[in-house]
Amino acid sequence: MQYKIFPPENIDATVGLTSSKSISNRALIIHALAGGAFSGNDKADVLPANLSVCDDTTVLLNALRDMPDVIDIGASGTAMRFLTAYLAVTPGEHVLTGNERMQQRPIGELVDALRYFGADIEYVGNAGFPPLRIRGRKLDGGHVKIAGNISSQFISAMLMIGPTLKNGLSLHLTTTTVSRSYIDLTLWAMSEYGAEAEWTDVDTITVSPKPYKLCPYIIENDWTAASYWYAISLLLNNRTSRIVMKGLMDGSKQGDSVVKYIFNLMGVRTAFKSRTSNKPTDVLLTTRPCTLPRLEYNFVNSPDLAQTLIATCCALEIPFRFTGVQSLHIKETDRVEAMKTEMRKLGLVLHNDNDNDIYWDGEKCQPSLEPIDTYDDHRTAMAFAPLAVKHPGLTIRDPEVVSKSYPKFWDDMRTAGFRIEEI
Repeated sequence: MQYKIFPPENIDATVGLTSSKSISNRALIIHALAGGAFSGNDKADVLPANLSVCDDTTVLLNALRDMPDVIDIGASGTAMRFLTAYLAVTPGEHVLTGNERMQQRPIGELVDALRYFGADIEYVGNAGFPPLRIRGRKLDGGHVKIAGNISSQFISAMLMIGPTLKNGLSLHLTTTTVSRSYIDLTLWAMSEYGAEAEWTDVDTITVSPKPYKLCPYIIENDWTAASYWYAISLLLNNRTSRIVMKGLMDGSKQGDSVVKYIFNLMGVRTAFKSRTSNKPTDVLLTTRPCTLPRLEYNFVNSPDLAQTLIATCCALEIPFRFTGVQSLHIKETDRVEAMKTEMRKLGLVLHNDNDNDIYWDGEKCQPSLEPIDTYDDHRTAMAFAPLAVKHPGLTIRDPEVVSKSYPKFWDDMRTAGFRIEEI
């Protein structure tokens, strides 16, 4: 399937967004560790509200509800990492697997840390990679070291089981931490359920052996999803368009809420209907375009925003150098290489000097305007979609991949006035 996208001249629309899968998946694991039910008894009414309906959350919810002998999480990296730790401390034997790409994504650092505490985990195939056979048992916990520069999800997975460990958890990060905002998001979600977990040194997090408590919990909508609407607002380049996004918080703990500051540099204004920082409200985007000669930014704490900003800067021909993108190489695809390949189709030549950066210095090539390939990656599809404002008729292959995180993305674009033709 392919979508050909045509933009409106002006937008005055309200879009619902999607709820945060990052918060949803953390809340589901914590709910399960707290003894919460998923169906069939009186505890079910405290299942987190406003759960994401994206693929990643759905596979995790189904796994926790059904607990089959073989759990196939498909392409969900979050589910793979979180379930590895969860199953290690939960009685029962399970094989945890995923799609072909998931079986190429490393998990050895997390498995080693769990094994240090006595977890019974074995590799079914290649050492260091899924599938895993996990036999759950009670673990004592204590002090363990783990690298901070591979995946924040490894760290979050360990942290969330901390309150269930007999001796709690002291987690020492041996290298510079990537995506720290996601670790802080985990600590915040844990505290909402009564856990005591905090940074006790610049490289150490301590979790007390204090059990979680079930409580009503409402999931905020997704700031990463909002980034695509910031891009659309900026690319429209007029003062009359208005985009309202629902269910976001001014004081959000989501690291990607930094998007409002990044796009403010380029003229997109963010107005919250309510100034109560810890309650979801409507957000109004308006644009007063300004000329930015160059943009440099370190995405180490918000890597999921990188593709949005790469695509937006390219569309506006703003030279940039973005660092902190090393984790993009081990996502659903190698996102750095994907952006370099697909941007050539639009006539721009991107470079990277190492795994940590990507930049555009003004170099161009002959555009082919071929359809954009998405590489089974939801964020590639959504990062390129706003570029239809500058390239009417832009065609995207396999657009259904957005179901991984934002299933109603194309519906929201239609609501905003985009014409989308299936070809």
